[in-house]
Amino acid sequence: MPDLPYVDLLGYVAATLTTLAFVPQALLVWRTDDTKAISLGMYCLTVTGIGMWFIYGLVIDSGPLIVANFITICLSGSILAKKIQHVRRGDA
Repeated sequence: MPDLPYVDLLGYVAATLTTLAFVPQALLVWRTDDTKAISLGMYCLTVTGIGMWFIYGLVIDSGPLIVANFITICLSGSILAKKIQHVRRGDA
């Protein structure tokens, strides 16, 4: 791929937007401790996919993919962990 000066910038902007999309949900779950409206299956698939994007970013050495997916997996992973905790307690 040619070295285009704005390709990484485009990647970082896109990564920032998709990562920020998880912040409101994570804040809501952390503040309310309520995960009833969250799909366990959807978050299992999402966290798995994000983890795979992170690994892919490491393999191809892509800063935008590595940074964004590391942060996103922390946010979405915390939501998933809370959901699993609620499922185990029986109040999901």
